[in-house]
Amino acid sequence: MNIPYDMVVEKIKEKGLSDEEISLKIKQKMDQLSGLISKEGAAHIIANELGIKLVDQASGRLKIKNLLMGMRNVEIVGRVQEIYEAREFKTETRTGKVGSLILGDETGTVRLVLWGGQADKMKEINKGDVVQIEAGYVKQNNNRMEVHLGDRGNMKINPEGEKIAEVKKAEAKRKSISELKEGDIDVELFGTIVQIYDLRFFESCPQCGKKLKPTETGFMCEAHSNVVPAYSYVLNIVVDDGTSNIRSVFFRNQVERLLDKSQEELVKYKEFPEKFEEVKHDLLGKQIKVVGKINKNMMMDRMEFVVQRVFNNPDPDEEIKRLEEVKGSGLR
Repeated sequence: MNIPYDMVVEKIKEKGLSDEEISLKIKQKMDQLSGLISKEGAAHIIANELGIKLVDQASGRLKIKNLLMGMRNVEIVGRVQEIYEAREFKTETRTGKVGSLILGDETGTVRLVLWGGQADKMKEINKGDVVQIEAGYVKQNNNRMEVHLGDRGNMKINPEGEKIAEVKKAEAKRKSISELKEGDIDVELFGTIVQIYDLRFFESCPQCGKKLKPTETGFMCEAHSNVVPAYSYVLNIVVDDGTSNIRSVFFRNQVERLLDKSQEELVKYKEFPEKFEEVKHDLLGKQIKVVGKINKNMMMDRMEFVVQRVFNNPDPDEEIKRLEEVKGSGLR
């Protein structure tokens, strides 16, 4: 299991140590081991020396905040926050279906990925339903945790006696674009679209959605070997908030949300790219709110904002007021 550094530090703080004391201990441990260990590894050693149990439970019923990469046979109960379109896939050895949704409880939210017969049940699920997952397993995708459920698992929709308190939304910090720095995560921006690039398509794995590598005989997925490719897409736009502007990258799900179009509608632009010009025209000048992270594009030597959530049609008066508060706090 992959236990995040921040979680280890929080566990150590429960022993009464301050952030400064923990940082000093970690530095001393790294120096003691001649720099041959990462700060994450040093934190784990310190926790062990202090007799701290980092994982209280590795399987069974868990709250979302306690999920860790690598866990198997987990059970969670959450309320459906978002539902994404299920799609069929085909490889050289099998065909199937995959879909996903966002579940939340009072401790946080997580993406639930449904495979095969579980994806077929998505037509029975509505936003706001309570869903119970049994025998799921936790994987990592783009540095975020996902709970996966295959045909060996079990899903119950609105099970009797299961209730969810108010869902804790993922907290994003509002920043102005001029404040952004490399490594920022869970950042919220509000701005105006001032430039739109062409929609770009690429071959993707029909199972996991990752970009494929071309081979002499077809296409290869690192996780699923030779596959018959599906097509995914990426859209780059420039967002300006009055303090600066930044190139923002929207991948498949976020493209669909931004444009309010299905995968089937968007794939048509691959054959008729000229029809996307009308979409670009309609987007220009639109105000949007997005949450994401900052990546460094090494090839172009620039920062880019990778969008992870899109909020269409935000209230301009409310968002401009928040943006002014951010600008004002930056001047003090």
